Order: sequence, then structure tokens, then C-alpha cells
Amino acid sequence: MSELLDKAKNFVSDKLANMKKPEASIKDVDLGHVSRDGIRYDAKVSVTNPYSVPIPICEISYALKSAGREIVSGTISDPGSLKAKELTMLKVEVKVPHSILGSLIRDIGADWDIDYELKLGLTMDLPLFGDFTIPLSQKGEIKLPTLKDLFS
Repeated sequence: MSELLDKAKNFVSDKLANMKKPEASIKDVDLGHVSRDGIRYDAKVSVTNPYSVPIPICEISYALKSAGREIVSGTISDPGSLKAKELTMLKVEVKVPHSILGSLIRDIGADWDIDYELKLGLTMDLPLFGDFTIPLSQKGEIKLPTLKDLFS
């Protein structure tokens, strides 16, 4: 009897290990909006859902680093769902207060941009798996707005 249970466990674990899971990638990080409170950057994330049912996204966590220091982090709760058997484009808004930008003056002064590393975690509730997090990371440069951008 224990052999039959072991075979059943192995069969189920093998099937679960080989099931397709959603995949995601960061497509772009752009300047979203400049205000008196700070600067908003928009990360565009592409997520594919291999299942024939929509999948709820529980939360999106983010951390934006520059020069090895974390400048902002946070979470977005209940940002929606992934469409069934489709590609879903998500916009993750990262708000950076002006006071934080002031502390990065050495990096900014050289070329009027911020070298960044953006880390995202998309947590969703998958059937049979439970909570599943897709870790994403991207490095690049964010161009800062000029005075002309601030007043237009």
C-alpha cells in the first residue's frame, strides 16, 4: 500500500512541477509625471497567463535603488487580474519624493540622470500552487526632467 501512495505522490509532484506558470518581464521604465510632491516613474510589465481562467494579482512589491542605496520601496495591493490565456500589460507607478533625489546629487550631477535598479515582485494566487511570486529586476538610467519639463 505504501508503494502505491509513493507512486501517487511522485506522479502528482511531477505533474505540478511541469505545469506552466505565468511569466513576466519589465518592458520599460519611463518618466510618468512631475509634480511639486515628487516624480513618478512608470514601469511597464508584460505578464502572460497560460491558464484558461483569469488569475488575481494579490500584490506588487517594488524597490528602486540607485548607487547601491534604496531610494524608495512599497507595495501595491490588489492591482487587478491577469486575463485568461492572454498577455496583460501592467503599469507599476513608483513615486519618488524630491527630497530623496537631493541625496543622490553626486550621481545626478555627472550626467543629469539616475542609474537605477528596479526590483519587482508580482504575487498572485495560483490554483493548486497557492501564492506564487515572480521576481523581476532591471537596471538602467532614468533621465531627470529639466526646468523646462517642470513648468510645462
